[in-house]
Amino acid sequence: MNKAFLLSLGLFLTTAATTQAQTPATATTVAEATPYRATATKRNDLVHTKLDVRFDYKKRYLYGKEWVTLKPHAYPTDSLQLDAKGMDIQTVALVNGNANQPLKFTYDEEFLRINLGKTVQPGTEYTVYIEYTAKPDELKVKGSAAITDAKGLYFINPDSSVAGKPVQIWTQGETEASSAWFPTIDRPNQKTTSEISMTVPSKYVTLSNGKMTDSKPAGAGLRTDTWKMELPHSPYLFMMAVGDFKITHDTWRGKPVDYYLEPKYAPYAKAIFGNTPEMLEFFSNRLGVEYPWNKYAQVVARDYVSGAMENTTATLHGEAVAGTAREMLDRPYGSSESIVAHELFHQWFGDYVTAESWSNLTVNESFADFSEGLWAEHKYGKDAADAHRFGYIRRYLSGPGNAQKDLVRFHYADKEDMFDGVTYQKGGAILDMLRTYLGDDVFFKSLTKYLTDNKFGNGEAHQLRLAFEAMSGKDLNWFFNQWYFGAGHPVVTIDYGWDAATKQQSVTIKQTQEGQKFILPLAIDVYVKGKAERHQVLMTEGTQTFRFAAAGQPELVNVDATKMTLWQKTDNKPFSAYVYQYQHAPLYLDRREALVAAQSRQKEDAAARTLLFSALNDKFYGLRLAAAQSLDLKNADLRKKAPALLRKQLSQEKETAVQAALLSSLATLNDKRDQNLYEKYLDNQSYNVQGAALNGLSLTKPAVALSRAKSLEADSRGALTQAITEVYAKYGDASQWPYIQAQFDEAGAQQRINMLEALDEVMVRTTDPAIFNAALTRVKELGIKYKQYGIDQAVLGLLGDVQQRKTGATATQAKQDLEKAAQEIQQAQ
Repeated sequence: MNKAFLLSLGLFLTTAATTQAQTPATATTVAEATPYRATATKRNDLVHTKLDVRFDYKKRYLYGKEWVTLKPHAYPTDSLQLDAKGMDIQTVALVNGNANQPLKFTYDEEFLRINLGKTVQPGTEYTVYIEYTAKPDELKVKGSAAITDAKGLYFINPDSSVAGKPVQIWTQGETEASSAWFPTIDRPNQKTTSEISMTVPSKYVTLSNGKMTDSKPAGAGLRTDTWKMELPHSPYLFMMAVGDFKITHDTWRGKPVDYYLEPKYAPYAKAIFGNTPEMLEFFSNRLGVEYPWNKYAQVVARDYVSGAMENTTATLHGEAVAGTAREMLDRPYGSSESIVAHELFHQWFGDYVTAESWSNLTVNESFADFSEGLWAEHKYGKDAADAHRFGYIRRYLSGPGNAQKDLVRFHYADKEDMFDGVTYQKGGAILDMLRTYLGDDVFFKSLTKYLTDNKFGNGEAHQLRLAFEAMSGKDLNWFFNQWYFGAGHPVVTIDYGWDAATKQQSVTIKQTQEGQKFILPLAIDVYVKGKAERHQVLMTEGTQTFRFAAAGQPELVNVDATKMTLWQKTDNKPFSAYVYQYQHAPLYLDRREALVAAQSRQKEDAAARTLLFSALNDKFYGLRLAAAQSLDLKNADLRKKAPALLRKQLSQEKETAVQAALLSSLATLNDKRDQNLYEKYLDNQSYNVQGAALNGLSLTKPAVALSRAKSLEADSRGALTQAITEVYAKYGDASQWPYIQAQFDEAGAQQRINMLEALDEVMVRTTDPAIFNAALTRVKELGIKYKQYGIDQAVLGLLGDVQQRKTGATATQAKQDLEKAAQEIQQAQ
């Protein structure tokens, strides 16, 4: 599963070293606070699950028939307990040849407890027949930050009451929500083959696990499709999707690879998912295990409750992954294609071998996050991969409470809590560290062994360690104890010394975090006269000094030269060394660290300004983007030199994200000479570029920008829509409020956050109390809904700004309303 994160806006060059170090909690503290979560005991094993379902769109019910085959695991049993959430149970019977023998059962809306009427011996299969009604919309369940709902089965616009919105049905099983639409043993350490027959209106397309083996008429306007999954998988990976989807067909090694999209997005299916066959080839070869299933499909659904879900052979994506050709121009790797890679990699790590408990979720999700960088490296180069990985490290480091959590966590309040920045981002970074330590050959052979040894079964961190030890010949308990079964990360200071008499360079690294001190394998590159010599060292103490002989004083000592160590560092090298590092060290993070150092010194240091200017033409677009965003154009020296350099780079820049950033930087100069440039880029195909150009034009020629904004309304998305709303908010009148309101109401969470500035301006400028209150209500609701992400603080700041700037006849009442809204946000739980 790929989590849908809400990211507040911030400077691209905010350094991870500025994140406050968090103190890891002791194991005793964690154990006292939360219960121990044991792996589910196996009393009965699922063998096969056969379902026959139909849907009541009006009531939002599923009517189901189930034949579930099981066998006792280790001991004889005369009973069976199934998870079944919020259902009506009509019939429970033991299948005896062609006859059904009614069985006694009890049901409490959560568990279906069945008396088998006889004792069944271990390994002996038996089949129970159940008739039931699933009522997901009547369930009282809660979701999490990762999975915002847990009712398992979702009816989307079933009565067609929302114009323009498709009618769909889809399911979401993770973590234990499949049992909201069919009785099962809803635990990840269960595996079962499956057969699902869906009776649906004939006009709709269906998708499920495995292969469609039958499709036949089922009465007036109805059709029954049967999907069979002949290889075992866990219940949470079962799926159904029903709707007006258009299928785009692709193949890989003769296996179907299909993309299910709403008809309006079908023309762009290959732009959205077209790299999937190449991913299948690359991952199969890299892992040494061919994609194990008989097909792979991806479907995009409306109102999905998470980012995406790796159902076996049939990944379900949220609608954010879909887009038109123009929208795809502005999609950075991390917003779309990385999700496709993430979910596909789960078909091995998660589906083929499944975490045996949620405590061990790392063997699913950490690998999927790791795969995103792996694919980027293969497809787009090492800079792109390192940039993506570092973004995830920053996310882990900035997450409140992350440093207090073990990666493998046997104590937690709720299983949903496992879907966090530790399981995902930290876990992925740990795998990158292990890959660096062992080398590619051993690392990937170890993954082959882990997958092969545990295929169609379950895995945990210990089995992972044993696979790595078997292939490397190394003891890795120290690595797993500190990174998998321990919390936190190193926080270090790095100091340097040169002894001219002995011609020795010293490096002193001090770990300053509380709690355990980490064992750290490190590569240190020493540059003398333009040549780098690598030294492999092992840090085993809290403070340690390493000394290296050198022919002369080094121009640069590059600690952690691979840039794969997960830590927070204060690196006390001189700025001249950072300049040299930018010019000579090979990696994205080498150059990024130099840019961060230059950004903080650009006011007083000409060398820092020179470095930033040179980075405008860096070979990797992400650093060109960072350089454009980091220029402090309030500085007089930069204002003299920057315009010509920005215009020159813009004239040759191909990446739309950088074009937009360059235009935005130019806009801060408010130079009327750029008016024609802004108007030129308003014709660009990129919405991001158009948005930046419109904002720039609004500063030089507001009336022209207002007129152009109106002409651009009909075909606007994303950054362009945001720019139009900002132009209307700053320079328009009450007639533009309906557009702003409609765009805000239709936008997703992040887009609404991006539109806060526009609503700020609306509240300051409007003299209409109805418009003011409508804007205030939306801002307040956003602050309350996403308070857990810190959005409340941004909203409170905005309300304070409005309060200071609001004038006129309505100001007194407005300020009272603002104070009341602020109190409601502060008091919200």
